[in-house]
Amino acid sequence: MADRRSDYWPFENVWYRRSMGDRLNSSLHRRSQFRTFVCLAAIFFAMSPMLLFLSQAAASQQRQDTPGDEIVANLSAGRVIIAVVKDAILIATIENPVEPQTRLPTPVDLGSRRTGVFLGAVEWTSPASHVEIARLDRELPQLHGQVASAGPHLQQAAPDAEASDIDSVGHGVAERLNQIAKNLHGKITLPPNEPVAELILADYVESYGPEIWQLTFTLQQAIQREDYYDTHVPLPQYRQFWPPEKGQPHTLVEFQYPPEDLAPSLIDRLRKNDPAIDKLCSTDTKMRDVRDRFVRGESNKILAVDAIQFLRAALNIVASPNTRETFASINAETGFSWILKPPVEAPRPSAQKERPPEAPSLLQPH
Repeated sequence: MADRRSDYWPFENVWYRRSMGDRLNSSLHRRSQFRTFVCLAAIFFAMSPMLLFLSQAAASQQRQDTPGDEIVANLSAGRVIIAVVKDAILIATIENPVEPQTRLPTPVDLGSRRTGVFLGAVEWTSPASHVEIARLDRELPQLHGQVASAGPHLQQAAPDAEASDIDSVGHGVAERLNQIAKNLHGKITLPPNEPVAELILADYVESYGPEIWQLTFTLQQAIQREDYYDTHVPLPQYRQFWPPEKGQPHTLVEFQYPPEDLAPSLIDRLRKNDPAIDKLCSTDTKMRDVRDRFVRGESNKILAVDAIQFLRAALNIVASPNTRETFASINAETGFSWILKPPVEAPRPSAQKERPPEAPSLLQPH
Protein backbone atom coordinates (compact mmCIF):
# COMPACT_ATOMS: atom_id res chain seq x y z
CA MET A 1 0.00 0.00 0.00
CA ALA A 2 1.38 3.41 -0.98
CA ASP A 3 2.27 5.93 1.67
CA ARG A 4 -0.70 8.31 1.74
CA ARG A 5 1.47 11.13 3.06
CA SER A 6 3.37 11.27 -0.23
CA ASP A 7 0.23 12.58 -1.94
CA TYR A 8 0.57 15.80 0.00
CA TRP A 9 4.23 16.32 -0.92
CA PRO A 10 4.41 16.30 -4.75
CA PHE A 11 7.61 18.36 -4.74
CA GLU A 12 10.73 17.32 -2.88
CA ASN A 13 12.96 20.26 -3.75
CA VAL A 14 11.19 23.23 -2.18
CA TRP A 15 13.00 25.89 -0.22
CA TYR A 16 12.68 29.46 0.99
CA ARG A 17 15.31 31.68 -0.56
CA ARG A 18 16.09 33.91 2.38
CA SER A 19 19.84 34.34 2.29
CA MET A 20 20.76 35.89 5.58
CA GLY A 21 24.05 37.24 4.18
CA ASP A 22 26.11 38.94 6.87
CA ARG A 23 23.43 38.69 9.56
CA LEU A 24 25.66 36.45 11.68
CA ASN A 25 24.05 37.60 14.90
CA SER A 26 20.64 36.17 13.93
CA SER A 27 19.56 33.03 15.68
CA LEU A 28 20.08 29.90 13.59
CA HIS A 29 17.12 28.34 15.30
CA ARG A 30 14.79 31.15 14.27
CA ARG A 31 16.15 31.11 10.72
CA SER A 32 15.41 27.37 10.52
CA GLN A 33 11.89 27.89 11.82
CA PHE A 34 11.09 30.60 9.30
CA ARG A 35 12.60 28.66 6.42
CA THR A 36 10.53 25.61 7.40
CA PHE A 37 7.39 27.72 7.32
CA VAL A 38 7.87 28.92 3.76
CA CYS A 39 8.94 25.52 2.50
CA LEU A 40 5.65 24.18 3.76
CA ALA A 41 3.79 27.14 2.36
CA ALA A 42 5.11 26.28 -1.09
CA ILE A 43 2.81 23.27 -1.09
CA PHE A 44 0.08 25.73 -2.07
CA PHE A 45 1.58 25.91 -5.55
CA ALA A 46 1.81 22.16 -5.81
CA MET A 47 -1.86 21.85 -4.87
CA SER A 48 -3.04 24.74 -7.04
CA PRO A 49 -5.60 24.21 -9.82
CA MET A 50 -3.02 24.66 -12.55
CA LEU A 51 -1.55 21.26 -11.63
CA LEU A 52 -4.79 19.37 -11.10
CA PHE A 53 -4.77 18.11 -14.67
CA LEU A 54 -1.90 15.78 -13.74
CA SER A 55 -2.98 12.27 -12.87
CA GLN A 56 -1.87 10.73 -9.61
CA ALA A 57 0.22 8.26 -11.52
CA ALA A 58 2.04 10.98 -13.44
CA ALA A 59 2.62 12.97 -10.26
CA SER A 60 3.97 9.90 -8.53
CA GLN A 61 6.29 9.18 -11.45
CA GLN A 62 7.58 12.76 -11.32
CA ARG A 63 8.35 12.43 -7.62
CA GLN A 64 10.34 9.29 -8.23
CA ASP A 65 12.22 10.21 -11.41
CA THR A 66 12.69 13.98 -11.47
CA PRO A 67 13.54 16.69 -8.95
CA GLY A 68 10.63 18.74 -7.69
CA ASP A 69 9.82 22.27 -8.72
CA GLU A 70 11.18 25.14 -6.66
CA ILE A 71 8.82 27.56 -4.95
CA VAL A 72 9.97 30.84 -3.43
CA ALA A 73 8.14 33.17 -1.08
CA ASN A 74 9.68 36.64 -1.07
CA LEU A 75 9.36 39.08 1.81
CA SER A 76 8.38 42.70 1.83
CA ALA A 77 10.93 43.65 4.48
CA GLY A 78 12.15 46.88 5.96
CA ARG A 79 10.98 49.94 7.85
CA VAL A 80 7.82 52.05 7.62
CA ILE A 81 8.11 55.52 9.18
CA ILE A 82 4.97 57.66 9.47
CA ALA A 83 4.78 61.29 10.51
CA VAL A 84 1.41 62.92 11.15
CA VAL A 85 2.11 66.61 10.73
CA LYS A 86 -0.05 69.72 10.67
CA ASP A 87 -1.39 69.37 7.13
CA ALA A 88 -0.53 65.84 5.94
CA ILE A 89 0.35 62.26 6.79
CA LEU A 90 3.85 61.40 5.52
CA ILE A 91 4.76 57.74 4.87
CA ALA A 92 8.37 56.74 4.19
CA THR A 93 9.71 53.21 3.67
CA ILE A 94 13.23 51.76 3.58
CA GLU A 95 13.96 48.23 2.45
CA ASN A 96 15.87 45.71 4.55
CA PRO A 97 17.45 43.34 1.99
CA VAL A 98 17.29 40.13 4.03
CA GLU A 99 17.27 38.07 0.81
CA PRO A 100 18.21 38.61 -2.85
CA GLN A 101 14.57 39.04 -3.86
CA THR A 102 13.43 41.29 -0.99
CA ARG A 103 10.46 43.43 -1.98
CA LEU A 104 10.56 47.08 -1.02
CA PRO A 105 7.66 47.96 1.33
CA THR A 106 5.63 50.32 -0.80
CA PRO A 107 2.68 52.57 0.07
CA VAL A 108 -0.43 51.59 -1.88
CA ASP A 109 -3.12 54.18 -2.62
CA LEU A 110 -6.41 52.70 -1.37
CA GLY A 111 -8.54 55.74 -2.11
CA SER A 112 -10.62 57.78 0.34
CA ARG A 113 -7.41 59.36 1.65
CA ARG A 114 -6.08 55.99 2.83
CA THR A 115 -2.74 54.26 2.24
CA GLY A 116 -1.65 50.72 3.08
CA VAL A 117 1.85 49.19 3.35
CA PHE A 118 2.14 45.40 3.24
CA LEU A 119 4.92 43.66 5.18
CA GLY A 120 5.83 39.96 5.29
CA ALA A 121 5.35 37.12 2.81
CA VAL A 122 4.02 39.25 -0.01
CA GLU A 123 5.09 37.39 -3.18
CA TRP A 124 4.71 33.67 -3.98
CA THR A 125 6.39 32.45 -7.18
CA SER A 126 7.69 29.44 -9.06
CA PRO A 127 11.06 30.48 -10.53
CA ALA A 128 11.30 27.41 -12.75
CA SER A 129 8.00 28.09 -14.54
CA HIS A 130 8.06 31.88 -13.97
CA VAL A 131 4.58 31.73 -12.49
CA GLU A 132 3.54 34.41 -10.00
CA ILE A 133 1.11 32.72 -7.63
CA ALA A 134 0.27 35.76 -5.53
CA ARG A 135 1.47 39.34 -5.16
CA LEU A 136 -0.44 40.62 -2.15
CA ASP A 137 0.70 44.24 -2.21
CA ARG A 138 -0.50 44.69 -5.79
CA GLU A 139 -3.76 42.93 -4.95
CA LEU A 140 -4.36 45.08 -1.87
CA PRO A 141 -6.77 47.63 -3.43
CA GLN A 142 -9.12 44.76 -4.34
CA LEU A 143 -8.86 42.86 -1.06
CA HIS A 144 -12.07 43.83 0.68
CA GLY A 145 -14.13 41.25 2.57
CA GLN A 146 -17.68 41.11 3.86
CA VAL A 147 -18.16 42.35 7.43
CA ALA A 148 -21.16 42.12 9.69
CA SER A 149 -19.94 44.31 12.54
CA ALA A 150 -19.10 47.99 12.89
CA GLY A 151 -15.37 47.35 12.83
CA PRO A 152 -12.37 47.75 15.11
CA HIS A 153 -12.34 51.48 15.87
CA LEU A 154 -11.93 52.24 19.55
CA GLN A 155 -13.15 55.83 19.48
CA GLN A 156 -16.88 56.44 19.44
CA ALA A 157 -16.35 59.56 17.33
CA ALA A 158 -15.28 57.54 14.31
CA PRO A 159 -18.14 57.00 11.83
CA ASP A 160 -19.38 53.42 11.48
CA ALA A 161 -18.84 53.49 7.71
CA GLU A 162 -15.15 54.25 8.09
CA ALA A 163 -14.74 51.65 10.84
CA SER A 164 -16.41 48.99 8.71
CA ASP A 165 -14.15 49.87 5.79
CA ILE A 166 -10.98 49.20 7.81
CA ASP A 167 -12.49 45.96 9.06
CA SER A 168 -13.38 45.08 5.47
CA VAL A 169 -9.73 45.43 4.41
CA GLY A 170 -8.68 43.17 7.28
CA HIS A 171 -11.27 40.56 6.30
CA GLY A 172 -10.22 40.71 2.65
CA VAL A 173 -6.53 40.18 3.36
CA ALA A 174 -7.33 37.31 5.74
CA GLU A 175 -9.50 35.67 3.08
CA ARG A 176 -6.72 35.92 0.50
CA LEU A 177 -4.16 34.48 2.91
CA ASN A 178 -6.54 31.62 3.65
CA GLN A 179 -6.70 30.78 -0.05
CA ILE A 180 -2.97 30.06 0.27
CA ALA A 181 -3.03 28.54 3.76
CA LYS A 182 -5.87 26.07 3.19
CA ASN A 183 -3.50 23.77 1.27
CA LEU A 184 -0.71 23.80 3.86
CA HIS A 185 -0.86 20.44 5.61
CA GLY A 186 2.62 20.09 7.13
CA LYS A 187 3.59 21.26 10.62
CA ILE A 188 4.57 24.95 10.59
CA THR A 189 6.70 26.40 13.39
CA LEU A 190 7.20 30.14 13.61
CA PRO A 191 8.87 32.25 16.29
CA PRO A 192 6.23 33.51 18.75
CA ASN A 193 6.53 37.11 17.54
CA GLU A 194 6.78 36.33 13.80
CA PRO A 195 3.48 37.03 12.01
CA VAL A 196 2.86 35.79 8.50
CA ALA A 197 2.14 39.34 7.40
CA GLU A 198 1.39 42.83 8.63
CA LEU A 199 -0.63 45.60 7.06
CA ILE A 200 -0.02 49.21 8.07
CA LEU A 201 -2.93 51.56 7.32
CA ALA A 202 -2.81 55.34 7.52
CA ASP A 203 -5.75 57.57 6.63
CA TYR A 204 -7.90 60.59 7.29
CA VAL A 205 -11.41 60.01 8.65
CA GLU A 206 -13.95 62.73 8.05
CA SER A 207 -14.96 64.55 11.24
CA TYR A 208 -12.32 62.58 13.13
CA GLY A 209 -8.86 63.19 11.71
CA PRO A 210 -5.72 61.16 10.98
CA GLU A 211 -5.26 57.61 12.22
CA ILE A 212 -2.71 54.78 11.95
CA TRP A 213 -3.52 51.08 12.34
CA GLN A 214 -1.42 47.92 12.39
CA LEU A 215 -3.16 44.71 11.28
CA THR A 216 -1.23 41.57 12.24
CA PHE A 217 -1.94 38.20 10.57
CA THR A 218 -0.93 34.93 12.21
CA LEU A 219 -1.22 31.20 11.44
CA GLN A 220 -3.18 28.59 13.38
CA GLN A 221 -2.98 24.83 12.85
CA ALA A 222 -5.07 21.87 14.00
CA ILE A 223 -3.78 18.32 13.62
CA GLN A 224 -6.17 15.99 11.78
CA ARG A 225 -4.05 12.85 11.72
CA GLU A 226 -0.38 11.95 11.81
CA ASP A 227 1.69 14.60 10.01
CA TYR A 228 -1.43 16.18 8.49
CA TYR A 229 -2.67 19.59 9.66
CA ASP A 230 -5.37 22.04 8.70
CA THR A 231 -3.94 25.56 8.48
CA HIS A 232 -5.98 28.70 9.03
CA VAL A 233 -5.32 32.46 9.10
CA PRO A 234 -7.71 34.05 11.60
CA LEU A 235 -8.95 37.60 11.33
CA PRO A 236 -6.18 40.08 12.10
CA GLN A 237 -5.29 41.62 15.41
CA TYR A 238 -6.00 45.37 15.21
CA ARG A 239 -3.82 47.87 17.04
CA GLN A 240 -4.25 51.61 16.76
CA PHE A 241 -1.14 53.81 16.92
CA TRP A 242 -2.71 57.18 16.07
CA PRO A 243 -4.09 59.30 17.55
CA PRO A 244 -1.88 58.70 20.59
CA GLU A 245 -3.37 58.19 24.01
CA LYS A 246 -4.03 61.30 26.08
CA GLY A 247 -0.75 62.66 27.40
CA GLN A 248 1.39 60.68 24.91
CA PRO A 249 3.68 62.54 22.46
CA HIS A 250 2.65 63.33 18.90
CA THR A 251 5.74 62.12 17.07
CA LEU A 252 7.07 59.60 14.54
CA VAL A 253 5.50 56.12 14.38
CA GLU A 254 7.71 53.33 13.04
CA PHE A 255 7.26 49.64 12.11
CA GLN A 256 9.93 47.08 11.16
CA TYR A 257 9.76 43.64 9.54
CA PRO A 258 11.06 41.00 10.21
CA PRO A 259 10.48 41.78 13.89
CA GLU A 260 13.81 40.28 15.01
CA ASP A 261 15.70 42.81 12.86
CA LEU A 262 15.14 45.72 15.22
CA ALA A 263 17.43 48.63 14.44
CA PRO A 264 17.14 51.84 16.49
CA SER A 265 14.09 53.79 15.36
CA LEU A 266 14.48 57.21 13.84
CA ILE A 267 12.81 58.92 16.81
CA ASP A 268 15.22 57.14 19.19
CA ARG A 269 18.15 58.43 17.17
CA LEU A 270 16.73 61.95 17.34
CA ARG A 271 16.25 61.71 21.09
CA LYS A 272 19.80 60.42 21.61
CA ASN A 273 21.33 63.25 19.59
CA ASP A 274 22.65 61.12 16.77
CA PRO A 275 25.87 62.84 15.60
CA ALA A 276 25.04 62.58 11.89
CA ILE A 277 21.60 64.12 12.39
CA ASP A 278 22.98 66.76 14.74
CA LYS A 279 25.43 67.75 12.00
CA LEU A 280 22.51 68.03 9.58
CA CYS A 281 20.72 70.42 11.95
CA SER A 282 23.74 72.45 13.03
CA THR A 283 23.74 74.72 9.97
CA ASP A 284 19.98 74.90 9.27
CA THR A 285 17.63 76.44 11.82
CA LYS A 286 14.55 75.05 10.05
CA MET A 287 15.92 71.50 10.20
CA ARG A 288 16.76 71.97 13.87
CA ASP A 289 13.26 73.25 14.63
CA VAL A 290 11.64 70.25 12.93
CA ARG A 291 13.90 67.82 14.82
CA ASP A 292 13.15 69.53 18.14
CA ARG A 293 9.39 69.39 17.56
CA PHE A 294 9.55 65.66 16.80
CA VAL A 295 11.56 65.13 19.99
CA ARG A 296 9.12 67.22 22.07
CA GLY A 297 6.14 65.32 20.66
CA GLU A 298 4.76 68.25 18.65
CA SER A 299 4.65 66.77 15.15
CA ASN A 300 1.13 68.16 14.68
CA LYS A 301 2.68 71.66 14.71
CA ILE A 302 5.11 70.97 11.83
CA LEU A 303 4.22 71.99 8.29
CA ALA A 304 4.44 69.19 5.71
CA VAL A 305 6.86 71.12 3.50
CA ASP A 306 9.34 71.42 6.37
CA ALA A 307 8.86 67.85 7.59
CA ILE A 308 9.45 66.49 4.07
CA GLN A 309 12.76 68.32 3.75
CA PHE A 310 13.93 67.07 7.14
CA LEU A 311 12.80 63.46 6.69
CA ARG A 312 14.34 63.14 3.23
CA ALA A 313 17.70 64.13 4.65
CA ALA A 314 17.33 62.05 7.84
CA LEU A 315 16.28 58.93 5.94
CA ASN A 316 19.38 59.13 3.77
CA ILE A 317 21.41 59.05 7.00
CA VAL A 318 19.45 56.14 8.50
CA ALA A 319 19.29 53.98 5.36
CA SER A 320 22.18 51.71 4.42
CA PRO A 321 23.98 52.54 1.15
CA ASN A 322 22.15 51.48 -2.02
CA THR A 323 18.95 50.50 -0.21
CA ARG A 324 15.72 51.52 -1.90
CA GLU A 325 13.28 54.03 -0.42
CA THR A 326 9.82 55.44 -1.04
CA PHE A 327 8.09 58.53 0.28
CA ALA A 328 4.40 59.40 -0.05
CA SER A 329 1.96 61.91 1.37
CA ILE A 330 -1.74 61.94 2.21
CA ASN A 331 -3.14 65.44 2.21
CA ALA A 332 -6.39 66.01 4.09
CA GLU A 333 -7.83 67.81 1.06
CA THR A 334 -6.17 66.34 -2.03
CA GLY A 335 -5.41 62.77 -0.93
CA PHE A 336 -2.48 60.57 -1.94
CA SER A 337 0.60 61.78 -3.82
CA TRP A 338 4.18 60.60 -4.35
CA ILE A 339 7.22 62.42 -3.06
CA LEU A 340 9.65 59.64 -3.98
CA LYS A 341 8.21 56.92 -6.20
CA PRO A 342 9.42 53.33 -5.87
CA PRO A 343 11.91 52.22 -8.52
CA VAL A 344 10.47 50.28 -11.42
CA GLU A 345 10.80 46.54 -10.87
CA ALA A 346 12.52 44.48 -13.52
CA PRO A 347 9.97 42.46 -15.54
CA ARG A 348 9.66 38.82 -14.56
CA PRO A 349 10.97 36.43 -17.24
CA SER A 350 8.21 34.92 -19.31
CA ALA A 351 7.60 31.17 -19.24
CA GLN A 352 7.16 31.33 -23.01
CA LYS A 353 10.36 31.63 -25.03
CA GLU A 354 10.65 34.72 -27.19
CA ARG A 355 10.10 34.11 -30.87
CA PRO A 356 13.20 34.96 -32.96
CA PRO A 357 12.43 37.63 -35.57
CA GLU A 358 13.73 35.35 -38.36
CA ALA A 359 11.48 32.44 -37.36
CA PRO A 360 9.11 31.20 -40.10
CA SER A 361 5.46 32.25 -39.98
CA LEU A 362 2.33 31.79 -42.06
CA LEU A 363 3.01 35.13 -43.75
CA GLN A 364 6.71 34.57 -44.26
CA PRO A 365 7.42 30.83 -44.58
CA HIS A 366 10.99 29.72 -45.19
